Amino acid sequence: RRRKMKRTAPRSTLRKIIKKHKPQLRLAANTDLLCESFLFFLLKVHLNFLLFLHRLAEEARTNAFENKSKIIKPEHAVAAAKVIM
Repeated sequence: RRRKMKRTAPRSTLRKIIKKHKPQLRLAANTDLLCESFLFFLLKVHLNFLLFLHRLAEEARTNAFENKSKIIKPEHAVAAAKVIM
């Protein structure tokens, strides 16, 4: 007897999220494992992007403070990007 894998989210929700990000994919009815793996991948990428933006903003704020500027200007963000990357 095969045991069913417990889903972390409703199937319809997973399918909607995948269709939103990858509309060209055609999903079969039994793609639960694939859906959950793909969703986990998307969330991981999104989290990494948010962490990058947060670090970039903090570095740009530090650059602005060092230049005695109350406003973060594009040159502060560019300098921060060069440090981070």
